[in-house]
Amino acid sequence: MGQIMLIRHGETTWSASRRHTSYTDLELTPDGARQARALGAALAAQRFAAVLTSPRIRALRTAQLAGLTVTGTDEDLTEWNYGEYEGLTTAEIQEDQPGWSVWSDGCPGGESPSEVGERVDRMLSRLHPLLDQGSVALVGHAHTLRVLGARWVGLPPSAGALLRLDTATLSLLGHEHGRRVILRWNQPAPTAPA
Repeated sequence: MGQIMLIRHGETTWSASRRHTSYTDLELTPDGARQARALGAALAAQRFAAVLTSPRIRALRTAQLAGLTVTGTDEDLTEWNYGEYEGLTTAEIQEDQPGWSVWSDGCPGGESPSEVGERVDRMLSRLHPLLDQGSVALVGHAHTLRVLGARWVGLPPSAGALLRLDTATLSLLGHEHGRRVILRWNQPAPTAPA
């Protein structure tokens, strides 16, 4: 049985300023491109039965710069739809909605935690036959990949709040004694030259 390598895309201007970014299709910053190339060193020895990315340019470009051969894009890997909160920071949202959390409240005009969880569960079901052929790489976004990590180990989507995920990091999901486990989480790529 293969493993699942989760790869968060490199930095964008909005991720650097901690703005919620789902459907806005942003390019990587120069630092984000460097981060993505640095991932290549950590992934060079890996062989994947499939490499799936979100259709957003930041995810596709990260995969390309990391030297991965993308075998497909998947809408279920897109970021949590932030709806009316697109482009806002958590602090800005909490000015009008004190105590708001994407993990419990979801987003007006966007997705709820359970909707993201359903989307991730669909993806995990589709991955099962691929894992029989080997490991799979998924290149995507922070909140959706955090939900995926939580769902992999049987936790509710809201448990993704406990799994910080920085830009251009690697996480590894696998098995131990027949159980799904998180083998590695939020591992940065080796430092890339400027």
